[in-house]
Amino acid sequence: MNKRFFITTAIDYVNGQPHLGHAYEKIITDVIARSRRSLGQEVFFLTGLDEHGQKVQQAAVAEGKTPQAYCDELAADWKAFAKKLELTNDDFVRTTEPRHKEFVQAILANLHAAGQFYKETYKGFYSTKEETFLTDKDRLPDGTFDPAYGEVIELEESNYWFKLRDHQQWLIDYLEANPSFVQPDYRRNEVLGFLKNSMLEDLCITRPAARLNWGIPLPFDKDFVTYVWFDALVNYISIPAAHGDPLSGLGSGVLVPGDGTGTAKPQTPDAKSQLQLWPADLHVIGKDILKFHAVFWPIMLKAMGLPLPKQILVHGWWQKEGAKISKSTGNIVDPVAVIDEWGLDAFRFYVLRELDIGPDGNWTDAGFRARYQAELANGLGNLVNRSLSMLKRYRNGVVPARHDELAAAAAKAADETHALLKQNQLQAALHSIWGLVTRANQYVDQTAPFKLAKDPAQAKRLDEVLYNLAETCRVLAVLLWPFLPGTATKIYAQLGLSGTPDKFSEATWGGLQPGHKIGEPAPLFPRKDG
Repeated sequence: MNKRFFITTAIDYVNGQPHLGHAYEKIITDVIARSRRSLGQEVFFLTGLDEHGQKVQQAAVAEGKTPQAYCDELAADWKAFAKKLELTNDDFVRTTEPRHKEFVQAILANLHAAGQFYKETYKGFYSTKEETFLTDKDRLPDGTFDPAYGEVIELEESNYWFKLRDHQQWLIDYLEANPSFVQPDYRRNEVLGFLKNSMLEDLCITRPAARLNWGIPLPFDKDFVTYVWFDALVNYISIPAAHGDPLSGLGSGVLVPGDGTGTAKPQTPDAKSQLQLWPADLHVIGKDILKFHAVFWPIMLKAMGLPLPKQILVHGWWQKEGAKISKSTGNIVDPVAVIDEWGLDAFRFYVLRELDIGPDGNWTDAGFRARYQAELANGLGNLVNRSLSMLKRYRNGVVPARHDELAAAAAKAADETHALLKQNQLQAALHSIWGLVTRANQYVDQTAPFKLAKDPAQAKRLDEVLYNLAETCRVLAVLLWPFLPGTATKIYAQLGLSGTPDKFSEATWGGLQPGHKIGEPAPLFPRKDG
């Protein structure tokens, strides 16, 4: 059984509609998944929804719905959104599904049996909005709490706690020994700074069912439900388990709750569906949930006896026109509206080209329009359209003899793109691909094929130029496929090639055969004037 390249997004909390940040994370992940497939790896791409917790319960009650009905309606919207983005995800998890809930209960039973939990009464402050307990350390200098926590109430209640602090030094050592575990580096340094400068608090992993019943019941104490984050993070292993991943650290087969005594028993999954996914190769997350993924999750996995994911890749946030994106002020970017007006590939291109993975970005409508016109319409679109139109006009659409004048430039772009994709450097890879677009457009200006066409003595030179341009378009289609799959497929079709350009090995120069007849040229990115 071959281990697949396993890549995940964070699972989104169903307390609203998807926005630009959600779209960005999903597109980054989709491009990495497509690029790995293109490079010949077997990939499993997981995304989905986090559906438990107090905020969901409150929102459902406010709308006069049951929490499950509320989640079902929103899940349909989020699945439609994934479709709109043309994501190539292999599964879509909902934490209300039995396959996930049963696995979470099995993990809880195992950890409880191993002595990783204890019960204690807590008296202190609680943020309902963030569903988290607060201490005096969270207070501002004036004694109040940050408004981001919303209403903070005083609470006294018993709960189960997970022994996080026992593992603090182990995690510091692990982060120092594995510098690529959290990327970019400054995010890893942030986690190390936090761990070295503050004592880890043990993690409260339950909520009393009397206060919150919308959660996964604790298998060893029916008076409690599982804290939403302990439930949510486990999706990264519950879905591999559902697909028959042996998850070697947990013994053979998939774990499900046992006979109600708090023990778990293995269940052998359908043999034909067995996939080896864990450990994850890449968790793609936003910077706001770094602590959960780089502190809580590794410690949870260590306690379960499972290997850690290979890398946590942390992206930044978007602003719009230099200000915080906010529904209340109306300063928003609606991804669906942008896609409906400009096309999916234009949207994918802008968020990937504008923002490297890591820092925060600033969406501007003028910047979007400018990149569309300069790089898509006048750059790539113009190159493909004029190259193929000239081949049609001057050679009746028939590819002439091979010529290698642009072969070195194409090979350079392919080599650079290959190396950058392996490092998940998407913005840099696009920059490299556009270097080839620019070089080919300059080549048209330098060789002036429309002048060569007027001189019968220059017929051979015109053949050479036309081959170089058409073949460059073909190579570009292959390089672009992970980023702009619709556009890449259209370029292939206009070249009269069948299928999709989804294999990176086809970026080698010389794929267009002399005598091949191309299809019909058509604008890839119609100009939007006004």
